[in-house]
Amino acid sequence: MSTRSYRDAVEHLNSLQSNAAALEAARASGSTRLSEFAIPEMLEYLGRIGYTPKDLNALNVIHITGTKGKGSTSAFTDSILRHTLPDAKIGLYTSPHLVAVRERIRINGAPISEEVFAKHFFEIWDRLVQNDARQFPNTSLMPGYFRFVTLLAFHVFLSLKVDATVLEVGVGGAYDSTNIVPNPVVTGITALGIDHVAVLGRTLEEIAWQKGGIFKANVPALTVNQPPEGLQVLKERAKELKVSSFSVIEQQSELSGLELGLAGDHQIQNASLAVELARSFLASRNSSYVRESSLTEPFVLALKETKWPGRCQTVFDPRRENVTWYLDGAHTVESLQCCIKWFASPKVGLTQGATRPLRVLVFNCTSGRSGTSFLGTIHSETAAQICLHKSHDTADIFFDHVIFCANVTYADGHFKGDLTTIAIADDDLAHLKTQRELATAWSSILPDFPTSQIHVLPSIEHAVEQIEKLRTSSESIKVLVAGSLHLVGGMIEVAGLSAVAL
Repeated sequence: MSTRSYRDAVEHLNSLQSNAAALEAARASGSTRLSEFAIPEMLEYLGRIGYTPKDLNALNVIHITGTKGKGSTSAFTDSILRHTLPDAKIGLYTSPHLVAVRERIRINGAPISEEVFAKHFFEIWDRLVQNDARQFPNTSLMPGYFRFVTLLAFHVFLSLKVDATVLEVGVGGAYDSTNIVPNPVVTGITALGIDHVAVLGRTLEEIAWQKGGIFKANVPALTVNQPPEGLQVLKERAKELKVSSFSVIEQQSELSGLELGLAGDHQIQNASLAVELARSFLASRNSSYVRESSLTEPFVLALKETKWPGRCQTVFDPRRENVTWYLDGAHTVESLQCCIKWFASPKVGLTQGATRPLRVLVFNCTSGRSGTSFLGTIHSETAAQICLHKSHDTADIFFDHVIFCANVTYADGHFKGDLTTIAIADDDLAHLKTQRELATAWSSILPDFPTSQIHVLPSIEHAVEQIEKLRTSSESIKVLVAGSLHLVGGMIEVAGLSAVAL
């Protein structure tokens, strides 16, 4: 029915989320069933909506995974393809979204419209309802949230006949829902680190094995410099899966002098990988393509104009003239190090001149991640940057206020539709367990930090209200929002930053 709206689609999609209890049970039991059935079930869902795996080869996929930087690398790659192939239709699939779920599916840089999203959403929803025969008895009628959106992206890109698809992995690689494309054009792996240990493993070797699962026979495999133990596993996976070539991409010195569209020194590595992924793609599409020794003008322009909201992003508040937001969804130790290297630097967060800004940290992390470790990283990296830049700032009082708030959007306990999550335990939300643990951890790291300036709050709207109260006491406020992309997205929504941030 054409009358079904985008809002209807979002409500149906939210019904596919796993609740906190189910997620915890999956973590406790390990990922054996998830691993064993992940790809077979995804292939079955694909068949039920009318496609074969071979159909996906028409998407001309650049498949990208990694622990940190995979989203940024995808954004750089997408921008390069759009600038070098201006007449082509380029699809980009990423996750998570910040404000609206349709951000995950982009064509030529723009999220698909609400109308396009709703139309294609209900086409595959109806097919799954009608074609309800299942090969595996324990397979649910409907796929989970991420699986469904992945199927939707494939359906949209095939229906609208994209010429190329930049496909970002959700989690891991080997058993990820995106890993059903038989013959991508090229695959790439960004920096490895420790994350999603319940699903991917607790060592870098285990995680590298999972990430290397996106390699395919006779397809080039690219990565960046990795810790030795991780790189060795990637080499072994490349040999096992019979890739056509395996390359470790060095940082390109030419990029050091370029003002990339994405801030932070760590983006040089991501941009270097993106350049080589794009070159590999262009060479595969055109036998006469010549790889230039230096970056051509379309490449340079693409890298300068790349946008990827919520990653080391500076946003000047359009309504609160003395407030500047620094948004970074960093949620691993490594990415938080990169975040603080960016924020605690000259012209960003460090004091410039005689006037010291009032600095606020707004932070949250999902249950299961090490809040204590994350906050320790923030403090130690801040101290290191202050020393490096010979700043007069002091690490222990670098932040004047810290706010630990739940990812709930509004003060009344409700979520914006696209930001709804049922993955947080009710007990955790009711008692703000995670946020109180973070506050305790902050006090243990900085025992002299005034407790009156540590705020535990139940929603993002409460956090914005707290910042509003601080505005009267300072001429300039710098607010760093980090630890969760869901938090960053909610902040963009509640603080009214969408028009300038997205």
